[in-house]
Amino acid sequence: MTGWIKVALVAAGLLISSPAAQAQEPVDVTLVLAVDVSRSMSPRELSIQREGYAAALNHPDVIRAIGQGAYGRIAVTMFEWAGNSSIRTVFDWTVVETAADADALSAAVRNSSPVGLRRTSISGAILHALKLLDAAPFDGFRKVIDISGDGPNNQGQPVEEAREVALARRVVINGLPLMTSDGFDGGFNIPDLDVYYGDCVIGGPGSFLVPVTSWDQFPEAIRRKLILEIGGLPDIEGKVMPAQAAPTQFLQPSSKTSDCMIGEKIWQQRQWMFDDP
Repeated sequence: MTGWIKVALVAAGLLISSPAAQAQEPVDVTLVLAVDVSRSMSPRELSIQREGYAAALNHPDVIRAIGQGAYGRIAVTMFEWAGNSSIRTVFDWTVVETAADADALSAAVRNSSPVGLRRTSISGAILHALKLLDAAPFDGFRKVIDISGDGPNNQGQPVEEAREVALARRVVINGLPLMTSDGFDGGFNIPDLDVYYGDCVIGGPGSFLVPVTSWDQFPEAIRRKLILEIGGLPDIEGKVMPAQAAPTQFLQPSSKTSDCMIGEKIWQQRQWMFDDP
């Protein structure tokens, strides 16, 4: 039932609206931005990533996409993640309806100071995002987790299990695999991260990923990704969009298949290099 139909029925006395339901402001999308800050990313990469999100959040094209929705507003929250216990909120749930709203979020991102942290728990990031969606004081027509990362899951619950929990709740997971790294723990990355994300991370109706193979692609990639998430997509589940492609150009995933436990296996082989139990 759409928001305007609910309002009409409540006004006519045909539907009882509880206080809890009244507190749920309708929005087109409740969007969780989950941003990787694992130590495999260098300070330079963290800075580029931060600036890319800041520039995308208040870009005129993104604001225009928000205005074209049925409600003309979205709710968004953002957190940084690495290992299971390494999660930091950048900004809490915020409605974005105007350019001023978007400017405030952009400033919040620019004022943050990301620090590279140990391990990579994509599953932990997904499960944390689900908690945020459950607690959101908004009724999103679509619920989306936008997760970036430059390596496979190597800590916590297996990533496929976390994804299944999200899909059971009708939450869409989109991916931004970062396929370039010069950080400290780059030895834990894999060459086919886009295939891994396609096989093991993303899911739900219209889910997609935008691989980034060079950091100069990042600002455009995140901007386009936000526009597609805000505007919605046709049913193209499982297809892959490269960062340099036009929004309507999609590629079928590679015929390769990924071992969704590859990150855990790499960690087991190399954990002797670190002081981490």
